[in-house]
Amino acid sequence: MAKAPVLTPQAEDFPRWYQDLINKAELADNGPVRGTMVIRPYGYGLWERMQQEMDARIKDAGAQNAYFPLFIPQSYLTREAEHVEGFAPELAVVTHGGGKELEEPVVVRPTSETIINDYFSKWVQSYRDLPLLINQWANVVRWEMRPRVFLRTTEFLWQEGHTAHATYEDARDYAAYIHRHVYADFMINVLGIDVVLGRKTPKERFAGAINTLTLEAMMGDGKALQMGTSHELGTNFSKAFNTTYLSKDGKQELAWQTSWGSSTRMVGGLIMSHGDDNGLRVPPRLAAVQVVVMAIKGDEAVAKVREIGDRLKAAGLRVQIDDRTDTPFGRRAVDWELKGVPVRVEVGPRDLEAGTAMLARRIPGGKEPVRIEALAGLLPKLLEEDQAQLLKESRDRRESRTTDVTTIEEAAEAAVAGGWARIPWSTLGQEGEDKLAEQAVSVRCLVAEDGSVPEADDARGTVAIVARAY
Repeated sequence: MAKAPVLTPQAEDFPRWYQDLINKAELADNGPVRGTMVIRPYGYGLWERMQQEMDARIKDAGAQNAYFPLFIPQSYLTREAEHVEGFAPELAVVTHGGGKELEEPVVVRPTSETIINDYFSKWVQSYRDLPLLINQWANVVRWEMRPRVFLRTTEFLWQEGHTAHATYEDARDYAAYIHRHVYADFMINVLGIDVVLGRKTPKERFAGAINTLTLEAMMGDGKALQMGTSHELGTNFSKAFNTTYLSKDGKQELAWQTSWGSSTRMVGGLIMSHGDDNGLRVPPRLAAVQVVVMAIKGDEAVAKVREIGDRLKAAGLRVQIDDRTDTPFGRRAVDWELKGVPVRVEVGPRDLEAGTAMLARRIPGGKEPVRIEALAGLLPKLLEEDQAQLLKESRDRRESRTTDVTTIEEAAEAAVAGGWARIPWSTLGQEGEDKLAEQAVSVRCLVAEDGSVPEADDARGTVAIVARAY
C-alpha cells in the first residue's frame, strides 16, 4: 500500500495544502474567536525576520517608530467621509467598559490615519516641523467574514507608516520611495518574490486616498496577493483634523500626507509563493534558521554537530543544532523539510569515519556528501544560489501564466483559468472593471506599457493587470 502524503498535493487541493502546511510546519493555529490566529514560535520567527529587514529599510527612509492607542473614539472616523464609509463594515466597536456603557463608543484600531492625525495637528506648527515621518508596529482589527490564517484574519500584525509634508510633490515622492525602495526591495531581494509594482484604479484605492500604489504577487495557484500598499492621502485628513503649518511666507497651509502598510499577510504570501508538496521553502536571506546541523545517532555525532554548528555560526550563518537522537532521524528530517530550512547538514557514525557530512538542500533538492572542513566556505555561496533560484521561479511563474488579451471576455477567461491577464485600460475602463467583478475577477493594478508605475489616471499607454485574488 502506498504511503499517504504528509501534505495534500497542491494540484489536488491548493487551499487544503495551504492549511495542511500551516498546521504540520507548526506555523499557526486558529484562535478561539472566529477569524483570529495564534502564531506559533516558528511562524513568529519568520515574522520577526520580516520585521527586522523591513524596520531597517523604514529607518533608512528617515521614519521613526512610535506607538498610538488601540482604541480610537468613534467620532474620529466620521470626520473623513470616504474613510469611514470604506471601513464601516469591518469595524469592531466597544460600547461598554468597566461595567458601564461608554459615553462615546470606541473603535478597535482598524488603521490609524485618524488618531495619528489628531496628534499631527498638535505636533506640526511650522514648515520647520516637516516632513514628519512616523511608523508604528502594531496589531489591528478588521472584522473578517471569510477568514484564512495569515491571509485574512480579524486581528493581524503589521507596520503602518504615516507622514506629513509641506508639498504635494514631497508627499508623492515619499510614497513612491516607500513603494519601491522599502517594500519592493524587501519583497524581491529578501522574500524572493517577484512583485509587480503598479497603481490601483480609483475603485480599488484606499478609503480616503488620492492615489494608492500596490505590490502584487502571483501565488502558486495563479491567484494574486496584494503584498503591501503605499498611499498618497493628499490633504483629505489634514482638512478633517486641521493639520496645518505656517509656511516660510507666513501663511497657514494644509499638510500633504501619506500612509503605507504591510502585514503578516506576507507570511501567507511566502508560503503560497515558495511552498511545494514537501512543505515550506524559506528564502535563505529571510530564514531565521538557514542551516540545521543534525546528529543522526551516537554520542560522537552529537559532539561533532555542536562543533560544526559553532564553526558555521562563526562564519556568519544562522544555525540550529538538532541533537535529539532519542527522536527518530527520519521524523526529524521530515519536520525540517516541512519547515523549509534551506540546508540540513546530517552527521552520523559513517560520516564521521569518512570525515564528511551529508548536505541536503531544501530549495533545489538533493543530497551529497561534503567534507566537513569545507562547509563554512561552501554554504554561503550555495545559500545565495538558492535565494536566486526562488526569485527566478517566482518570476518565471508570473511571466508564463500572464496572457495579453484584447477583450473583457478573454481577460475573465484567463483569470478564471488560474492566471493573470494584461489588457489595455482604455479597452477595459470602469465599466469593464465592474463586469469583471461580477465574476470575482479584479483589476489588481495599472502599469505603463514599459512596466513602470503610471503617474496619473491616464488611459493612454496604461495596461490593467487582471486576476482572481486572495
